[in-house]
Order: sequence, then C-alpha cells, then structure tokens
Amino acid sequence: MVITVLFYKGRTIGVDIQNFVNLTITQTEPGIKGDTAQNATKPAVLETGYTVQVPLFVEEGDTVRVDTRTGQYIERVQK
Repeated sequence: MVITVLFYKGRTIGVDIQNFVNLTITQTEPGIKGDTAQNATKPAVLETGYTVQVPLFVEEGDTVRVDTRTGQYIERVQK
C-alpha cells in the first residue's frame, strides 16, 4: 500500500492513503441457504482484524474491496 505523509517543520500535517484496499476475509459465518432477503448482511473479520458487514454469499478466504474512507464493503474481488 502506498501512503503519502506530508511534513512541515518536522511534524506530520497530513496523511493520504488509497481510497480502496483489497483484503482477505479470515473469519465469517457461512451464509444460510434459503435466506434471500434483500441486502441481508453478516459480519466478517478481515486480515487486519477489522470487522465489516458483507453480503451472505461472501465466504472465508474471499478477497473483498473496502472503502478506506467509510470502512464499508464495496465488492467481492475475483482472483
């Protein structure tokens, strides 16, 4: 990941990170078959330890794109 840090007189005055990062899901419950409610989500723990709400079809080991500005799931990334 590329991070830009802006310094002024030896002090950090700004940090700029990517808007989206791809992270792997390390822990989540399996989706329940037959649960077809729209926008149904479940919690998933990412490789960083952060927990994000993901759709029911996402499984452990999947890679997902997360918006670093909001911390929300964006999409599942195909390998």
